[in-house]
Amino acid sequence: MGSGEWGAESGEWGVESGEWGVGSGGTLGRIVAPSIPTPHPSLPAEPTLRWMLEHMLLIRTFEERIASLRQSGALQGSAHLYAGQEAVAVGVCARLNRDDYVASTHRGHGHAIAKGVDTARMMAELYGRATGTNHGKGGSMHIADTSVGMLGATGIVGAGTPLALGAALSAQKRRTQQVAVAFFGDGAMGQGTVYECLNMAAIWKLPLIFVCENNGYAESTPAEYALSTPDLADRAAAFKMPAFVVDGQDVLDVYAHSGAAVERARNGDGPTFLECKTYRYYGHFLGDDPHRYRTVEEETYYRGRDCIQRLLDAGVIPEAEAEQISTAVEEQIDAAVRFAESSPLPDRSELTTQVYA
Repeated sequence: MGSGEWGAESGEWGVESGEWGVGSGGTLGRIVAPSIPTPHPSLPAEPTLRWMLEHMLLIRTFEERIASLRQSGALQGSAHLYAGQEAVAVGVCARLNRDDYVASTHRGHGHAIAKGVDTARMMAELYGRATGTNHGKGGSMHIADTSVGMLGATGIVGAGTPLALGAALSAQKRRTQQVAVAFFGDGAMGQGTVYECLNMAAIWKLPLIFVCENNGYAESTPAEYALSTPDLADRAAAFKMPAFVVDGQDVLDVYAHSGAAVERARNGDGPTFLECKTYRYYGHFLGDDPHRYRTVEEETYYRGRDCIQRLLDAGVIPEAEAEQISTAVEEQIDAAVRFAESSPLPDRSELTTQVYA
């Protein structure tokens, strides 16, 4: 399963020792507070591994196609691409059921695809077509599909967190054993609403998982410039909440920690905070030039730790099967573009429908 082993030798994390375990990619998280068992190191079943590879490739191919279409002028508008961070969305969503909830961010394509939103309807939404997930009215930052538990993306930093909190409270009151996941970036850790949600989730022991995707930059501001601690997971200790720092470039690491968090949530033991250290390959948005604030050496380093390649290098999926999956993914995205381009624009009569006032 790649170099290294799972977990510390003792199999425990412990606050006092502050020791770090060793993950399949060379890093793993430490418990901040309170102590809970180390995530189980067992390798996922073959169908899950194939699902992981397929959905990471779907996200990567979808995003790269969006960048290409935007550059050629075939697609208008902007988007915040998720390429590079695929292991986080896929590793978390691999643990979720169809009726579990996800609340996303402005960089939401990956979360939507991993949660099961149809790529053709997503592409149509970006094209502004009537067949889109939001009937062509929402665009990239508002993709939603409640039929698969995708509560929606949002352009307001941190604003998806209270949506996930409400969904978790609803699940608790209805005793459904559903869980909710709030995805947010390192920049959102400067938003008060995130801390309000951390506090409420801890007080009420809600089935909620906080997933902070720390890609190193809040727009163009480096994390080390704006944050007082290298690990944002440390902040969860104020709420007596278990927290892990996770290798967000290793889908197996994310999968292991997400499994422990989901199990706690379903058992009524309350929320967990996961800080996934990751990296975005493109700029903050289409049109942003990351070379203005990132070095070539930095980008080369992180691309050398690519999450898709690391899963392939682990040798858990036969090469021939991986190639078949890749080919099928390319065909699926080709079909999504054809569907979007052949779909009608919304009728003018739809301008004021589905609008809340």
